[in-house]
Amino acid sequence: MAAAAAGAPAWHLFVPKLVTVLRRGYGVHDLRHDLTAGLTVAVVALPLAMALAIASGTTPVKGLQTAIVAGFIISALGGSRVQIGGPTAAFVPVVFNVIEKFGYGGLILCTLLAGLMLIAAGALRIGTLMKYMPQPVITGFTAGIAVSIFLSQVKDLLGLHMGAVPADFLARLGAYWQHLGSFNTAAIAVALGSLMLIVALRRLRPAWPGFLIAVGVTTVGCALAGFGVETIGSRFGAIPAQLPHFALPHIPLERTRELIPSSFTIAFLAGVESLLSAVVADGMIGGRHRSNCELIAQGAANVAAALAGGLPATGALARTATNVRSGARSPVAGMAHALFLLIFMLLLAPWMSYIPLAALAAVLVVVAWNMAELESFRHLMSGPVGDRAVLLLTFALTVAFDLTVAIEVGLVLAAFLFMHRMSEVVAIGSDVTLLEEDTDDFAGAPEASQRAQLPPGVEAFQVSGPLFFAVANRLDDVLNQFPKPPRVFILRMRLVPLIDASGVAALRAFLERCRRHGTRVILSGLAPQPRAILAQMGVRPDGAQLEFADDFAAAVARAAQT
Repeated sequence: MAAAAAGAPAWHLFVPKLVTVLRRGYGVHDLRHDLTAGLTVAVVALPLAMALAIASGTTPVKGLQTAIVAGFIISALGGSRVQIGGPTAAFVPVVFNVIEKFGYGGLILCTLLAGLMLIAAGALRIGTLMKYMPQPVITGFTAGIAVSIFLSQVKDLLGLHMGAVPADFLARLGAYWQHLGSFNTAAIAVALGSLMLIVALRRLRPAWPGFLIAVGVTTVGCALAGFGVETIGSRFGAIPAQLPHFALPHIPLERTRELIPSSFTIAFLAGVESLLSAVVADGMIGGRHRSNCELIAQGAANVAAALAGGLPATGALARTATNVRSGARSPVAGMAHALFLLIFMLLLAPWMSYIPLAALAAVLVVVAWNMAELESFRHLMSGPVGDRAVLLLTFALTVAFDLTVAIEVGLVLAAFLFMHRMSEVVAIGSDVTLLEEDTDDFAGAPEASQRAQLPPGVEAFQVSGPLFFAVANRLDDVLNQFPKPPRVFILRMRLVPLIDASGVAALRAFLERCRRHGTRVILSGLAPQPRAILAQMGVRPDGAQLEFADDFAAAVARAAQT
């Protein structure tokens, strides 16, 4: 596969998946599946787009326009077959801060610059490098964003009578405390009712669009009961029932230098989140995305969204997963999702003004809870001390200060931590980042090919060097090299002097994928540090799907017995 990829023309890396799908043949049956999936995702995305826009400090219509314009372009030009794009929760703190400091014109400039950065990153084939993110940094800023989103919704959850919510963490808490006595009982009741309905539907009817149902029920209930709660219409006015139009707004070019850090943060988040979403989608459909093509599509979508008066956009993991579960076959589903959102906007605009802001705040509370990844956070807290420090520092900086600072400090600290770990390794081979086919021969048969000596249905690979955050994702490509998953997979770890939390996370994902394929895994020759970290983080032999062997010969003997 690697040889084939190396011999392919470079421009193949930038061909949208839509073109690939249409070339292979696309029929009425596929279209029907894609339209069904697109409609399902549009129903989920409708309340989310408005809620995320409000949380970002702007109007609901901008969220809808972003989901329509950017969502269509990401699917039409992207490198993933089932990716769904639009505004996401990751951008909320960044967008809120930019609008407060520089106004909406500053956000337009930020989004334009971020789009150009993403296009350049894709053209320079940096997509692969953007995958090499330490897991503690990702989980730290993701959990921090979740806390920030929750704090931004306290005003609407409690119906507080106060002005604009400050962006600064301490100032925000102080403002809430100062106005806590102005809470609205009706708003609290609406928020709690929406939360309970969403949770109940997720448990009892998980296939139903819980967000939309909760927002619809509370909207009708408030209108009939005459609750005195703030609505979209009372704060933002009516939503215009018109097509998104492209216009060049006022752009404060003189502040470009000040906005570069925020632009980089938006581009970074868009790139990382879209590629993570594409990787998860690949696992769900058994496909393979084109990362650099995806980055170019994300860049084009952000440029278009900015010119249409929207917000930053990227691939949305939850909506992408919904798209896959709804039977999507191609990027047509994502394009259909955008068109359905446009139809909803044109037909339902008069009624959207009655939606209570407390109900949308409840939607974002659920989004924040899902985004917090508490299980992943707890798991990383059982890792090495250095990884725990990176996780907690990134989380604290994201909540208390700024996401840009959090990412910069987290990456720098992770790099220093890695260098410290590398300095403790006695001997490192020259191929420290290489995951290659194990070509060692059996003892007593020095000239024989290892593959010829392996029992039928058994494959063996060797990891050379530390299994850390920059090489952990190489494990994802191992099983893709076989047309049929092996019966037993031997992963030789004798030359792995150390493993970090990202390496353990990649190994767990690899083991889970092998389990789904019915492949038994044997790890051979584990050194003391990897063996201790695996045990510390809960990766232990179970005698069935995972086994440890002292050396390669013992691993082959065990594989032959099954």
